[in-house]
Amino acid sequence: MITSPAFAGKRFAVLGLARSGAAAAEALLASGAEVIAWDRQDVARAPFEGRCRLIDPLELDLTGFAGVVVSPGVPLNTHPIGPHVWQYGLPVIGDIELFAMARPSLPKHRVVGITGTNGKSTTTALVHHILQTAGVPSVMGGNIGDPILGQDPLPEGGVYVLELSSFQIDLTFTLDCDIAALTNITADHLDRYAGFAAYAAAKERLFAMQERGVAVICDEDEPTGAIADRLAAADKPLLRVKTSDLDAAGLAEGRSPSLAGPHNAQNAAVAAVICRQLGLSEAQIAHGLATYPGLPHRMERVCEAGGVIYINDSKATNTASAAPALAAFPPVQGGAPLIHWICGGLPKEPGLGACAAHLGNLAAAYTVGEAGPMFADLLEGDGVKVERCELISEAVRRARDAARPGEVVLLSPACASYDQFRDYEKRGHHFRQMVGAMTGCETDGSGRSILP
Repeated sequence: MITSPAFAGKRFAVLGLARSGAAAAEALLASGAEVIAWDRQDVARAPFEGRCRLIDPLELDLTGFAGVVVSPGVPLNTHPIGPHVWQYGLPVIGDIELFAMARPSLPKHRVVGITGTNGKSTTTALVHHILQTAGVPSVMGGNIGDPILGQDPLPEGGVYVLELSSFQIDLTFTLDCDIAALTNITADHLDRYAGFAAYAAAKERLFAMQERGVAVICDEDEPTGAIADRLAAADKPLLRVKTSDLDAAGLAEGRSPSLAGPHNAQNAAVAAVICRQLGLSEAQIAHGLATYPGLPHRMERVCEAGGVIYINDSKATNTASAAPALAAFPPVQGGAPLIHWICGGLPKEPGLGACAAHLGNLAAAYTVGEAGPMFADLLEGDGVKVERCELISEAVRRARDAARPGEVVLLSPACASYDQFRDYEKRGHHFRQMVGAMTGCETDGSGRSILP
């Protein structure tokens, strides 16, 4: 657990006692802070019974508090906690800001912060993996893995690798990353922001917090290019990245199958630049790229059955993130399309977006969920063979029956999961289970299939 004398004797309120909130409350208590905590769920409050005062901070006079810690899931644009806290002149912060405040008391270390609309989880996990295989002490946290405050402090020379969503950045004010990286920016989460410009500005704040560190920006879309231009104009340390840099460095070949597709080439290019800045050699970076095992629900190769590869890309919750998955499996020269695409869910946008450019790679599409009829109509209008399925179980069965050796059954929904599942992880887990049940692939206790 990460603690700090900076918290001792101060009073904090913590709203929300799920993973990050519970870790924040535990770290504050262990640091000698006075903690007021609240969660609507009895089971979340139970571990803190008798250890701190349990009351909703909306009911409190917050005079004298140091701040109120909330979950990134709390929508500050609509939730009353924001106005209530701000009237006392206090900040609404997250666990990442507490980590930033604790940094002076930690052994000498470096922090890598990675944000972007798509690819930030893979890039974060990839940087962490490369560091680990090179023998550099590191942990990953933030929007991935265990809450950063709940992890043990690293020894001197360690690297904290943080995936940072725009929501987390909104709750952070003093995180001075040694390396701050941006993968890309496309429209997302517009229900939380006044518009796309405000969403992009939230990402840009990660660089505004840097005092000495280097910015690493994949300059392949207009919003990221504009941010890079502003940093360059301000004479900030900046490294621009292109996906083609992988080829130039001789790292494109030999990548792990878990890094297939143009989007993962972009992630690998950003990760390679980060690791060079951390002092790793080309050989160490190449070894990490070759051995990367991948993340669940992100181009995850579930199994191969009857010569057909099944891929779980449930994390693709918008068309911009699904499009690279469709681009990853073009027809062999002169051959037929390979992809049996399972798509649909709760749409975030009208239309097929960036996916429309890759329809020639589809052998068939299997539409599910609330967006299913819309996707089916659009795809049929473009000449794609469509099976209207509604449920993922039916889509897996039909795709299994239709796919031939050498082809791919790809769950890359291009939609949120909330019409049928709690989150993209539950959706991906369900897909794994259906694949295992219908193909006979061996599965572990979690339902995750094991490649033969």
